[in-house]
Amino acid sequence: MPFVKRNDQGEIAAVSQVESTGFSEEVSPQDKQLMTFMAGLHVAGNTLDSTDQDFIRVLEDVVELLIHKGVILFTDLPASAQKKMMQRQRMRSEISEKLNLIGED
Repeated sequence: MPFVKRNDQGEIAAVSQVESTGFSEEVSPQDKQLMTFMAGLHVAGNTLDSTDQDFIRVLEDVVELLIHKGVILFTDLPASAQKKMMQRQRMRSEISEKLNLIGED
């Protein structure tokens, strides 16, 4: 059962899975106020999540542009970032090849 913290108006302001300071009121997972609170979090999260994929693509393009312009070197990136960039480039190349329906004659 979740524990809630309420604001001055009596509305749920925060939720915890464990009882702790300020989270002493236990409510049912089906409590209408709790469900409304959680739905509000879900909508806000989805709005941000829905832009993440597009934003990642923009950042990837910016990094590639900076490398192409010589502003940064690929080797300046941390090893984990280099690995992820290479993996994405490889995946995009494979997709591009599969979408080449006309071929080269």
